Amino acid sequence: MTIGDISPIENSGGSRGKRILDEKAPLLPSKQDETVEFDEFNGASFAGAVFNLSTTIVGAGIMSLPATMKVLGLVPGILLIIFFAFLTEISIDMLVRFSRAGKTVSYGGLMGDSFGRIGKILIQLCVIVNNVGVLIVYMIIIGDVLSGTSSSGDHHFGVLEGWFGQHWWTGRFFILLVSMLAVFAPLACFKRVDSLRYTSALSVGLAVVFVVITAGIAIVKLLAGSIAMPKLFPDIPDLASVWNFFTVVPVLVTAYICHYNVHPIENELEDSSLIKPVVKTSLALCSSVYIATSFFSFLLFGESTLDDVLANFDTNLNIPYSSILSDAVRVSYAVHLMLVFPMIFIALRLNVDGLLFPSANPLYSDNRRFASITLVLLSIIFLAANFIPSIWDAFQFTGATAAVCIGFIFPAAITLRDSHGIATKWDKIVAVFMIILAVLSNVIAIYSDAYALFNKSKASDI
Repeated sequence: MTIGDISPIENSGGSRGKRILDEKAPLLPSKQDETVEFDEFNGASFAGAVFNLSTTIVGAGIMSLPATMKVLGLVPGILLIIFFAFLTEISIDMLVRFSRAGKTVSYGGLMGDSFGRIGKILIQLCVIVNNVGVLIVYMIIIGDVLSGTSSSGDHHFGVLEGWFGQHWWTGRFFILLVSMLAVFAPLACFKRVDSLRYTSALSVGLAVVFVVITAGIAIVKLLAGSIAMPKLFPDIPDLASVWNFFTVVPVLVTAYICHYNVHPIENELEDSSLIKPVVKTSLALCSSVYIATSFFSFLLFGESTLDDVLANFDTNLNIPYSSILSDAVRVSYAVHLMLVFPMIFIALRLNVDGLLFPSANPLYSDNRRFASITLVLLSIIFLAANFIPSIWDAFQFTGATAAVCIGFIFPAAITLRDSHGIATKWDKIVAVFMIILAVLSNVIAIYSDAYALFNKSKASDI
């Protein structure tokens, strides 16, 4: 049986039946004599699917968006957040339509249907590179928030260090080890995406808590007259500043990457036709959180907004209960990342399994293989988070290239390939635009980052 030969059972009366696509199905169902499996699960709810997809979207990227306001200004920055939300919806719609035309139930199956085995391997590698990098970043941020960091040369105290002082049990290694054993490992053992619907709902709620606290602090300081309205439009003193605008595009692009979890979520829906409303609702929810976070954070910190706005809460906010509010912001966000972790990890594990064992039995049916892959991946991520000093080193290692391929280049390439002859002229125009935007912005961003790094290294040598 080739990629894409297993298709969802046709909807009858709005319900799937319910055939459960096994844990292999979101990646590469390929076993010739594979049997259809059933269990007690009757399909995921609309709300559960929305929370799971929203959790996939809202991760560490939310902390980088306020810094884009410093480069672009509020008006262009907010408009671009909305624009990329619409562009993401279009790219996901491409995946869904072409998957149904080719009767494939996974991103890997769709790429295989369009480009053969090479296409399938490419998407697997991109998801692995992207998700490993993202999960390492999550663990580094959790370590920075709870145990402190010295990556910038100066030591910034973590929440637990501030509360209890410096001890071995408030150090990074022990904090991450406890987080791994108490939170990441248990949640990573779930085999179905819908099993995480409650933790996903809580993670989205914690992101909203961050927005509410930030908004409250900003409004109080604005009414007190201690902060001024930030710039609405960018400053353009020279041509170099224009090129600098492109460096924020990868941040905006990667802020909405969730494409690798669309198929698993759709496969578990009670009514698969709900996937488009699920995507629209999730993007609307996440865009609202992104806009509110960017607006109030930039209003609060202005030109002092750091690349990771969470670091701005390491100082005195000059309001009553400043330390309590700062700790609440940092702790809520650290817990939020802990709950996002398993959503990203499930997709990572499926892609690793599909790449290494393309013809094996479904992953969920082989507990030994499931446990081995889970243990190895968690160990790699844990060790990397302890030895990589900062999130920016991790970002430089993974880059934005894999995420851009997942979110825009591959969906556009599938549309231009048009294996089933369903693409309209408008589809192909948008596909060309997405590829040009993705390639151009990333080339300029990589050049700008490399140029800045070279100048920094040259200055330090002098």
